[in-house]
This record gives sequence, structure tokens and C-alpha cells, in this order.
Amino acid sequence: SPLTALSGFIETLQGPAKDDKAAHERFLHLMEREAQRMNRLIGDLLSLSKVEVNERVRPTGTADVVSIVQRIITTLSAQAEEDQKTIVFRHPGEVAAIPGDEDEILQVFQNLIENAIKYGAPDTEVSVTIDHVDGKAGVRGPALSIAVQDQGPGISNEHIPRLTERFYRVDDSRSRDIGGTGLGLAIVKHIISRHRGRLMIMSERDKGSTFTVLLPITNVAS
Repeated sequence: SPLTALSGFIETLQGPAKDDKAAHERFLHLMEREAQRMNRLIGDLLSLSKVEVNERVRPTGTADVVSIVQRIITTLSAQAEEDQKTIVFRHPGEVAAIPGDEDEILQVFQNLIENAIKYGAPDTEVSVTIDHVDGKAGVRGPALSIAVQDQGPGISNEHIPRLTERFYRVDDSRSRDIGGTGLGLAIVKHIISRHRGRLMIMSERDKGSTFTVLLPITNVAS
């Protein structure tokens, strides 16, 4: 854990590396990374706790998913460019607003689009596609389908059912290297559940992954 790593670095700086200036700089850099990781972990745990408490309470208000996704793409455009990815956004001319919590919907797609950027292969597209659907299994009545697709290494079938578990990672070392806490998809799952929606995951090795969120357009009974 980040706390264990920080404790180890502090012990080293107080002991064997006490007078080693080069070691001080190296360890301080590592300690900064672990402190940032701890901050992300605490933030995600608080978010998960909050959404779990409110999961059975239907959110009030409305959310404009197109506007939300456009804001996220603007925010992540520099990261996408740095990672050599292009974000492509496709949607019908008119997209219905949905009943929901705007901040939570933003959190869902911030997580999914950021993951697609992180795990996609260089010089590839991350596509976000919105469609109107009806009669989809697991969602009552008309709904929005929002699919986030990457062109990364894909995920083996045995991992897919467990991706939304807390702290579950397909590749633990890689996830840690890119700043993952192992809680993002668990938060996504609970937010979608609160909105009476559904998350579908499709992936194929060496061909990429598609995370599709279905969100009802009209209020449905709990």
C-alpha cells in the first residue's frame, strides 16, 4: 500500500540514507508519488462510500450527457495527445436529457474515457458513441446507450465478470504504474445502479474493449 511504501522510505532516509543527498532526492520523488496515490485512494474510497449509501435513492435533476462528454473530452484532450490517442465523439443530432445526478454521470464517463486513453495502444482512436435504444435487457423503456471503445490489448474473458469488484486489477503492476486505485469501475457500477441503468463490457484480446452504459431516459420505479 502507499502507506507501507512511505513508511519504508522514511525509515531509509532516517537510517542508511541519512547523509546521502542523491538518495534524498530519489526517495522524496518516490514519496511524492506514493502520497499522490494515497490521496487518490482516499478520494475513491470516499466516493464509493457516498454512492453506496445513496444507491437506493433515485437521483433528482437532469443530466445532458452530450454536454458532459464534450466537457470531459476537452479536459482530457491534452492527456490523449500526450498518449498519442485521438478521441472521436459520435452522437445523433438531438439527444434526450436523462433524469440523474450530473456530477455522478460525469464521474462515470470521466473514468471510462480516461481508462480508454490509458489502456489504448499508441496512435489509435478512443471512440465515444451515443445512441437512443429501446427494449434493451436490464433497462426499462427507452434509454441512452453510451459506448466507450479503445483499441488496446483487450481483456481475457475470465477477468470481465470481476472488473467491477473493489481493488480487482487485470494487471496489478501496470494499473499501479498509471495511477489506478482499483476502485474506479466499482464506483462506476454503483452510480449506474443508482440511475437504474446497466453496464455492459465486451472485450477481445489484441482488439480492444468496449464499455457500454445504458441509462433510462425516463424515471423508472425502483
